[in-house]
Amino acid sequence: MKYYAAPMEGITGYVYRNAHHHFYPGMDRYYTPFLTPKAKKGMTSKEKNDILPEHNRGITVVPQVLTNQSDHFLNISEALYGFGYDEVNLNLGCPSGTVVSKGKGCGFLADQEALDRFFDQVMEGLHIRGIPKMKVSVKTRLGVDDPGEMPSLMEIYNRYPLSEIIIHARIHKDFYKKPVNLEAFSQALSMSAHPVCYNGDLFSRESLDSFHRNFPEVDRVMLGRGMIANPQLQKECEGKIEHFEYDRFFRFHEELLQGYIEVMSGDRNVLFKMKELWSYMGAHFPQQEKIMKKIKKSNTLVEYKSAVQSLSF
Repeated sequence: MKYYAAPMEGITGYVYRNAHHHFYPGMDRYYTPFLTPKAKKGMTSKEKNDILPEHNRGITVVPQVLTNQSDHFLNISEALYGFGYDEVNLNLGCPSGTVVSKGKGCGFLADQEALDRFFDQVMEGLHIRGIPKMKVSVKTRLGVDDPGEMPSLMEIYNRYPLSEIIIHARIHKDFYKKPVNLEAFSQALSMSAHPVCYNGDLFSRESLDSFHRNFPEVDRVMLGRGMIANPQLQKECEGKIEHFEYDRFFRFHEELLQGYIEVMSGDRNVLFKMKELWSYMGAHFPQQEKIMKKIKKSNTLVEYKSAVQSLSF
């Protein structure tokens, strides 16, 4: 089984990726939070820092791009190729209202004719620009309003030499709360001419085992919220770790915290990052609600560190 780390905006940047790889090595791929190319501008300094090879040594990284304009996609693909990347992933799954309203992310799925033209232009453009070996993969949902949209979407994907389809088994309006639709995923899997990676609600070894029993032919999965909540999730799924290793977790946490301190200015920015992570990681401390509140309310790094150090297990 291949394991991919999902892109999560504001969370899985290079600081997180490096700390995770250090303490929980073995992830086959890490996908970057989406890059948003503009017509006459290159990447922002934040985006460039995230994909710089020197910030991602020893790990396999696939940049993800959010756009519905083929020329923008080609421009950033060419730039990424220059940095040494050989694959770029198109985000067709983000359900955010501000993204979807612009016809991007999952919103791009609503205009299948435009999506078809986009891929046609991209594939031709890669050859014209002299980077035909640049692989294009897709992270998609099952549709916008109805999983019945998926068959025609799969027909579009099948027309082009995509390297992989990552399917989040929900439609747009499901966001992340409604149950995954494994029936629709099964239909998409049976139709795909490309390798398929599954994404959606894999929070434990038990959930992965259940998925694998139903889909033994799927040899790759993407871990998202489950991995952020439990950074050793891949190791558990592989049977290499049986119980939550708190000592390793706190060493991972310390390196992550120090990494943010080094690249961000001011306690407030660092605390914002760490508190967002604790909204997921706090699940491992269900009996320590008072301390979790202290972490959430901390205004300085001194207060934050004191609260974290008082956690017991």
